[in-house]
Amino acid sequence: MRPEREFFLRDAVQIAPLLLGARLISRLPEGEVTVRITETEAYTGPGVGDRADPGSHSRMGKTARNASMFGEPGHLYVYFSYGMHHAVNVVCSPAGLASGVLLRAGEIITGVELARARRGAAHQDRDLARGPGRLAQALGFIRERDDGVDALDGAPGARAELLLAERVITPAEMGISPRTGVSGIAGTAEFPWRFYLRDEATVSPYRAAAPPRR
Repeated sequence: MRPEREFFLRDAVQIAPLLLGARLISRLPEGEVTVRITETEAYTGPGVGDRADPGSHSRMGKTARNASMFGEPGHLYVYFSYGMHHAVNVVCSPAGLASGVLLRAGEIITGVELARARRGAAHQDRDLARGPGRLAQALGFIRERDDGVDALDGAPGARAELLLAERVITPAEMGISPRTGVSGIAGTAEFPWRFYLRDEATVSPYRAAAPPRR
């Protein structure tokens, strides 16, 4: 089911659990890959929600790197992380505000052979999109080309297409935790903004941020 853009006018904390079970499709010259989303994290920007999010890329305002987060909802914010891998977010909230849902993990359901070719290091199919960098790599998304792409375009052959799950995931099927690997208070129970499908093999392992060195 293709959502209307108005669906994403809510902030990322509201949207992140609703994207569990959704499908994100990439259509690139080498082929099409679809991932069923099994793990998400929410990040909010200045003026979104009742408190500041110290873990968000947009916490200090708009920059060249995070400009897509401040744009129209339903677009992708793709960034390069730690000089190693790309990560894919879905932009939420009205334009001018900045919140986004990080797609942390998923199950490849079409285009498995292409995803395997892109993810040569994966020994099992469950690991093809198990983590945000792996998910972006399996889909073929990179910042230079795909940051700001509209996932709700709906045109035939659109580079990205986001479809909601056919049914809402129930609370019993969903796990909630602090965000993984986020430093400081932003990665604690003060921000329980990681959502995942329980008993799902493709969900990435939870990892607390390393404590700061003295």
